Amino acid sequence: MGLLDKLFDANKREVKRLDKIALKIEELADATEKLSDDELRAKTEEFKERYAKGESLDDLLPEAFAVVREGSRRVLGLYPYRVQLMGGIALHEGNIAEMKTGEGKTLTATMPVYLNAIAGKGVHVITVNEYLASRDATEMGELYNFLGLSVGLNTNSLTKEEKKAAYAADITYGTNNEFGFDYLRDNMVLYKEHKVQRPLHYAVIDEVDSILIDEARTPLIISGQAQKSTQLYIQANSFVRTLKQEEDYTYDVKTKAVLLTEEGINKAEKAFGIENLFDLKHVTLNHHINQALKAHVTMQRDVDYVVQDEEVVIVDQFTGRLMKGRRYSDGLHQAIEAKEGVPIQNESMTMATITFQNYFRMYEKLSGMTGTAKTEEEEFRNIYNMRVIAIPTNRPIARDDRPDLIYATMKGKFHAVVEDIYQRHQRKQPVLVGTVAIETSELISSLLKKRGVPHNVLNAKNHGREAEIIREAGQPGAVTIATNMAGRGTDIKLGEGVKDLGGLAVIGTERHESRRIDNQLRGRSGRQGDPGVTQFYLSMEDELMRRFGSDNMKSMMTKLGMEDSEPIQSKMVSRAVESAQKRVEGNNFDARKRLLEYDDVLRQQREIIYKQRDEVLESENLREIIEGMIHTVISQVVGMHVNGAESEEQWNLQGIADYANANLLHEGQVSADDLRGKDADDLIAFLFDQVKERYDEREEQMGEEQTREFEKVVLLRAVDSKWINHIDAMDQLRQGIHLRAYGQNDPLREYQNEGFAMFENMVAAINEEAAKYVMKAEIRSNLERQEVAKGQAVNPKEEGKTKKKPVRKAPEVGRNDPCPCGSGKKYKNCCGAGK
Repeated sequence: MGLLDKLFDANKREVKRLDKIALKIEELADATEKLSDDELRAKTEEFKERYAKGESLDDLLPEAFAVVREGSRRVLGLYPYRVQLMGGIALHEGNIAEMKTGEGKTLTATMPVYLNAIAGKGVHVITVNEYLASRDATEMGELYNFLGLSVGLNTNSLTKEEKKAAYAADITYGTNNEFGFDYLRDNMVLYKEHKVQRPLHYAVIDEVDSILIDEARTPLIISGQAQKSTQLYIQANSFVRTLKQEEDYTYDVKTKAVLLTEEGINKAEKAFGIENLFDLKHVTLNHHINQALKAHVTMQRDVDYVVQDEEVVIVDQFTGRLMKGRRYSDGLHQAIEAKEGVPIQNESMTMATITFQNYFRMYEKLSGMTGTAKTEEEEFRNIYNMRVIAIPTNRPIARDDRPDLIYATMKGKFHAVVEDIYQRHQRKQPVLVGTVAIETSELISSLLKKRGVPHNVLNAKNHGREAEIIREAGQPGAVTIATNMAGRGTDIKLGEGVKDLGGLAVIGTERHESRRIDNQLRGRSGRQGDPGVTQFYLSMEDELMRRFGSDNMKSMMTKLGMEDSEPIQSKMVSRAVESAQKRVEGNNFDARKRLLEYDDVLRQQREIIYKQRDEVLESENLREIIEGMIHTVISQVVGMHVNGAESEEQWNLQGIADYANANLLHEGQVSADDLRGKDADDLIAFLFDQVKERYDEREEQMGEEQTREFEKVVLLRAVDSKWINHIDAMDQLRQGIHLRAYGQNDPLREYQNEGFAMFENMVAAINEEAAKYVMKAEIRSNLERQEVAKGQAVNPKEEGKTKKKPVRKAPEVGRNDPCPCGSGKKYKNCCGAGK
């Protein structure tokens, strides 16, 4: 308890400090009220001038907040309370304002957004969906426009020009996905004018816990069509068919992990004629064998997938529905196609990727607001360097949070839930039922239909309709069933006479694995001091209870001879549930932290490549950079042919001459004789001088303007193609790196070391390709920068909605031809059997 007191004392001290600043703002209210509309509007220009002359935003804060407050009263008819001023200050300081549902977070954000927009570097307001972004941009936009600031709305459907205009505005609204994808797309452009974002300055994230914690592990991916042969899938599949369980591989049913044994690894090396399967150059082969193993051992036909019309279709494990158009990622889908002997479709390839964690950490200043963040304070502090400040409510909370009711079985629990809803509906008290999964909401809906209770079921599918249903949820007699996250950011206002009925009743059908989500559901009721009641129903068969040892509890209930219709209300059980939730939260935090450590390897590499790419786009003349690359290439080539030799006689001078002539100079320009009698440094200097002369010749032939553009074309192409291959290789390395733990190696350290080695190899490959093409390529007259591949944005959560990929037909094989799998049998007696 002492520790808790200390924590809350720290929060109390913060609240006290914010309160003092809020008082200063309130003292300016009378003076600000006397200003005319024009005078109020003129304040914005005055603040901008004062900021330009050296006043800090902190100095301007009290006056700026007072101006927004007064503007809000005139334009929106809303006047921020003191607690909203305090929340606004916390946001300006780059922290998280935890404000309960219904405390007016949207209005709170207008003050720090206005203040930070004065700096002229752009402010981003980020919400969870486009409906909320456009609603807030429209409603709050009136206030900003009145005060002389421009507002942009960044949606998925905008053209490049429209996006650029949206980002150029003082304040830009949009979703986390859209901002992240724009960043990735900006780093794939061929001309600097095509970039839409400005440098990332300040962001306010609404529902910050949802975006920075729940979605932190969701990578944003821009994927293109991979140019890979499908042959390797067929070969890996044929090989895996020959393996025996226990002897060649082990299978853990619980974790669904399939691993090759020492014997299996030896067989693989023999089958593919290689020395070491775990050599870096065999990363791709290793990956294909692993995916083929997974396809054969863990994926069952007619359970995990079905085969329809020569296509592998995934079965949703939760609903049992077919998920057409959705594909397993990372080559698993292709491995299953090879297993089932259907045409193997083209694999998509990651061209650019970033997690929300790393995207948002790039902002100079980040802040956020939510009703529930205190339970995740450690994570916000460690990963984003943001503190969580719990802002008091404007009026005391009058909600009645009842202790959990615990039943022995699910059947008993759901029966009680429906009875409770029925009774409340008879009294016309509105009820909001929160479920963890979609199936639960459908089950309760069917039970309510049997009882003749009219109700709305809301799954997080239609944002516009969702907000409308949630708004109506407070009307007399309304019964709304929703997944816990549905309708975030929308207020439930109570209908006439509902207060007298006890306010909105919130019924939770089970505990979520995160306390934060439960608190979110509770906070739907009792807003702004309204009455309300919340009740959670649990059963010993709930997933959370099953995972955390409720067996003895269940047997105790049975021993006591408790009927299934009788609940127990036990502080002990409620505490056990909470400690289970804490354990799950801890596990999830560790997983996100681990993910970030892995992602940081790619982040450092991404920053280097994107910075260099920007330099290429910005530079007028790249000759110096390219000459540096050529010098590095020459040094490496000379080093490779000279090192390890005892004397000059053993140097491979012919090899050096051949390389230089083939890749950098005219055919036959230098011979081995030209290189004799020089030490290694002299060799490098001699070849470099030859290259510079050749460079001058080429520049004279082409003309300076065309040469400069040609350099950009070559360099962008080299960087983009190698980087895309590198991301893909890193992704495959990442998938199999956990195997290193079996050799007593730390997988993360191995990933860092090998990732670094792969990055160095990629840089060497970029240097070599750029050097070769700048020196050797023939130029066509229509010189144009080209995209290496066409990409499309993919949010893994939305993956099911992506367009169907074109089918890549396997080559036709005659029934009597040798089987392409390499078995030596005829096709009809092998893979073609039964066709």
